Amino acid sequence: MRFLVDESAGVAVATFLQHAGHDVVAVAEAMPQADDARILERGANEDRVLVTNDKDFGALVFRSRKAHAGVILLRLHDESSLNRVRILNAVLQRCGDALSGRFIVATETHIRVRRAD
Repeated sequence: MRFLVDESAGVAVATFLQHAGHDVVAVAEAMPQADDARILERGANEDRVLVTNDKDFGALVFRSRKAHAGVILLRLHDESSLNRVRILNAVLQRCGDALSGRFIVATETHIRVRRAD
């Protein structure tokens, strides 16, 4: 799969996805400090699922109806790198290749999948 990892998600998330064999672009390296709309647009243009901790992407997707290839929003109490990777791994295990076009909110206890098109 193809992923775009937001700066808020962190380096450990990008590294985990790369080691799992995914095609990953890290916002911190490719477009540091880009605004959320540009990040979402790049993900859509390159067919990359965005991984983020920033809930502002929900407003862009649902209120502003911005195009996207999929979003995984990590809403965690424990923001440690280890926990981010653990929860993201759970999302990948549960949702597999069905991430495209979905808006997924993942917490330590729930994974909610919504169609957002």
